[in-house]
Amino acid sequence: MELSSTNNPQVKFWQKLKLKKYRDEEKLFLVEDEHLVNEALKKGIVKEIITITHEKFQEPTYYVNEKIMKLLSSQVTGAKIIAVCHMLDEKEILGNVIVLDRLQDPGNLGTIIRSAVAFNFDSIILSDDSVDLYNPKVIRSSEGMIFHINVIRTNITTFLNNLSNEYTKITTSVIDGEDIKNIKFNKCALIIGNEGEGVSKKVATLCEKKAYIKMNKNCESLNAGVSASILMYEVNHG
Repeated sequence: MELSSTNNPQVKFWQKLKLKKYRDEEKLFLVEDEHLVNEALKKGIVKEIITITHEKFQEPTYYVNEKIMKLLSSQVTGAKIIAVCHMLDEKEILGNVIVLDRLQDPGNLGTIIRSAVAFNFDSIILSDDSVDLYNPKVIRSSEGMIFHINVIRTNITTFLNNLSNEYTKITTSVIDGEDIKNIKFNKCALIIGNEGEGVSKKVATLCEKKAYIKMNKNCESLNAGVSASILMYEVNHG
């Protein structure tokens, strides 16, 4: 189907999906650019395709002009293809998990998603007050890995209280943390806190262990995405 007007009701509907409120209501989100769209297609979550190309797809496809595409795209230069996707299912956790407490930066979340897949973490537990999983910057910075990991958005205090005893809950501390290599566990729940404030006191009290990343004394702290990636690497290679 071809669409040429930015006032078309279908275009207006897609435009609303740029806002979290409507994504949550419709349980749909937008994925931009060929690589990410292909990953979404492999996952089987694509509802329909919007494109300025003449490429054919099995999914319902809307052929639009550049004006419409720029209206829908989150990128300054626009995109050639966008997929409207169903939100990902939340699954039962099986292995190591990383728990994110009030994480706010979409780039950090995208980095953590990539690292979690790279270092074999089973699931990401995202607090209710963290950045939206379907923020376009999160999707782009995950480089498609968002489609390869289980993400559960929930109240993390409740989650940690109900977590099986086979999990050791580990958070970070620059004051009294120990080397992650020296912490023994069967399965771990690694908790990473807010970029400015760290892990909340309420969440910290639920943790059995505190980990610290050894670094040059002139550097007081690391970016949340970097810290999480280093710790997940150490857990994976422990």
